[in-house]
Amino acid sequence: MGKAKNLSNRVSSYFIRNSTLGEKTKLLVSRIEKIKFIVVRSEIESLLLEANLIKKYNPMFNVKLTDGKAYPLIRITKKDDYPKVLIARRMEDKNSIYFGPYPNTGDMRLVLKTIRRIFPFQSVLNHPKRICFYYHLGLCPCPAVFDSAQTKKQYKKNIKHIVLFLSGKSEKIIKELEKERDNLSKKEAYENAQNLQKKIKAITLITNSVHKPFEYETNPNLSEDLRQHELDSLAQYLTDAGMTIQTPHRIECYDISNISGKYATGSMVVFVDGKKESSFYRRFRINPKLIGPNDFEMMKEVITRRLRHSEWDYPDLIVVDGGKGQISSALAAFALQNISIPLIGLAKREETIITSDFKELSLPKNSPALHLVMRIRDEAHRFAITYHRKLRSKYFLGSQESS
Repeated sequence: MGKAKNLSNRVSSYFIRNSTLGEKTKLLVSRIEKIKFIVVRSEIESLLLEANLIKKYNPMFNVKLTDGKAYPLIRITKKDDYPKVLIARRMEDKNSIYFGPYPNTGDMRLVLKTIRRIFPFQSVLNHPKRICFYYHLGLCPCPAVFDSAQTKKQYKKNIKHIVLFLSGKSEKIIKELEKERDNLSKKEAYENAQNLQKKIKAITLITNSVHKPFEYETNPNLSEDLRQHELDSLAQYLTDAGMTIQTPHRIECYDISNISGKYATGSMVVFVDGKKESSFYRRFRINPKLIGPNDFEMMKEVITRRLRHSEWDYPDLIVVDGGKGQISSALAAFALQNISIPLIGLAKREETIITSDFKELSLPKNSPALHLVMRIRDEAHRFAITYHRKLRSKYFLGSQESS
């Protein structure tokens, strides 16, 4: 039992000439009856799955990994008021949950370091009743601070999510977090909902495929190939949804940033062949006295002003940050200029793609097409809010000087 990034190379290595195989490998090959494989989304997930399967099936040829003595385990003290996440060598405590053993200590520590940024935990058995260094890094809920019933409940929820993650159930975590995020949004607890969304994005990111430096050496065009795969995937999804579109060579994305209509700005970012082209970026200052605090009208204003610039190449696809309201605003701008361009929106709550005829496309969280659209949307948001902050600071400094 094992893991591999390239299954073909890994499996074929067992069927080369017997003289080049070790005695253990020869015995293993002689007993092969069939080969089964499971595809996962990332190297971290493959590490976790390998360890869990070895523990479950206790295979003969992974004997070094089954005794738990030579390789480390992850131990979670589930009976404690504040369960600890520790590194252990033996399964000595029946009141703890163990994961592993892990064949590579470095990989195991990487897993713990990664999930701790998302779900902070205590990493020592007897934590002193004072704030520690890791608290200041946002990695440790110290007893001195997190001692209320509410914080204890939240901490145990973090531990539950860590257990699910180490069990290879990251999709279940995401679903639970999405449900909690939506409930907080309904209660207008937007800051807490945003924090959960950050966790969702972080989990999605770390469970995606990672490409190592040597891959770029063996394939100098890897980056371009990955971008093209994203573009082709997006074009296929949109075609299946009934849109008429080829591979989108040039994509433009628009976002609005304001506070109750004040210091309103609009951004236009441009991606060519899946990569940002900042020389084509444009920003728009919006006069709220003419439009009022209305995000939809602001979107219409920005896209209308952009379309008047016929000297700028028109895109193959326009993306707006938002849902059906922003789509309607863009369509109104198209009508004013008598122009038709493939159009989609990306609704933040569920990261759902909305087409120009208001169909909703819920792409898989690991979809290359969705990652492309999210990356473009995030860049448009960054560009818009940067200009918005600049205008706000300029106004603030001006008012300070006048006073």
